[in-house]
Amino acid sequence: MRTGKNRGFTLVETAAVVGMVSLLVGVMAPAVKQARVSARGQSSAANLAFIGQGAGMYAADHGGRIFSYTWGPGQYLMPDGKIRLAADDQDGADLQNTEILMRRTGRIIGNDRIVRAPDRLPHTRHRGLVLMDYLDELFPSALFTDPDDANLMQWQSNPTDISSESSIPYRPRSPYGGGYDNSFGWTSIGVRQRWAFSSSYLSTTSAWVSDGHPGVNTYVPVTSTPHLQQAYTWGEPGSVPLAPGRNFAEVTFPSSKVHIFEEFDRSQPGSPYFAYDHARPDKLMFDGSVNDLASGLAAPSRSPAFPNRVWRQNYVPLQTFPVPLSGLGEQTLLSQRYRWTYRGLKGLDYPMMAPKGAVAR
Repeated sequence: MRTGKNRGFTLVETAAVVGMVSLLVGVMAPAVKQARVSARGQSSAANLAFIGQGAGMYAADHGGRIFSYTWGPGQYLMPDGKIRLAADDQDGADLQNTEILMRRTGRIIGNDRIVRAPDRLPHTRHRGLVLMDYLDELFPSALFTDPDDANLMQWQSNPTDISSESSIPYRPRSPYGGGYDNSFGWTSIGVRQRWAFSSSYLSTTSAWVSDGHPGVNTYVPVTSTPHLQQAYTWGEPGSVPLAPGRNFAEVTFPSSKVHIFEEFDRSQPGSPYFAYDHARPDKLMFDGSVNDLASGLAAPSRSPAFPNRVWRQNYVPLQTFPVPLSGLGEQTLLSQRYRWTYRGLKGLDYPMMAPKGAVAR
């Protein structure tokens, strides 16, 4: 038989408990946040590792080729039943990109049908579609999406929303200028349709186009923006060879040559663009390994047009991308590192990872 009275917490005891809980939360919050960031970073690294495995599978089925667009000049039957003509390799790549998106999304007719984007190289942000199609991934797919890339995930949640009120860059009513990339080509319907199918990752340009030796046309960086590339011809003007692309056998030092990398190091404050020296974006190497070595440890970049000079340019964001670390209009010149590499696939991006005594030929 109970003789005592039930006794609750006093106001002082309640305040003490609340204070202890608040203290524990304050102590644990940074650790929980860091654990969350670390988990997302591991997911991004896992994405790159899986891309590397998929690239190896693709190469095994395609004569050792590095995955890329392979359509060249010719006639092609599109999912809408129409035959389209490609005049050159870039035209063929645009048609192949359009065919993949039409077929995999079912957006063949109607207002949301996929249209061409002939004024853009699909290799820059959409080369992954070739591998996604080969691996039978969903469209859009999380494979080429950094878990911290909120913009891309938002676009993927509603891929047909390309109206003037949407969040994609650049929506038609977007205010140009103010330090933002001012290429009016971003407003075209074909370009805007493809943002939901773009990638959080970039690749070394030499993975899909010639290294640019004299006499072989290639693509080179554009001075005004790091997001576009332009054709460069040696001597007589001509088209740039893109199909069928490059081969893994052309990579001299696979363990020290970067293949695909995070565009932004979102694990650090400000999400620094990969070209900042202290940025540590996850990188997939050509041997399939993944690392987060600092960009400043990599060899400086070279434009194929000026191979004897270090190529530097300032980072200019797209409308909803992270701004430069010191704000819009920052004029800091950054080496583009492993995106534009010396001697292309035959060069060294991280010399300390090359076999002892190795010399790039």
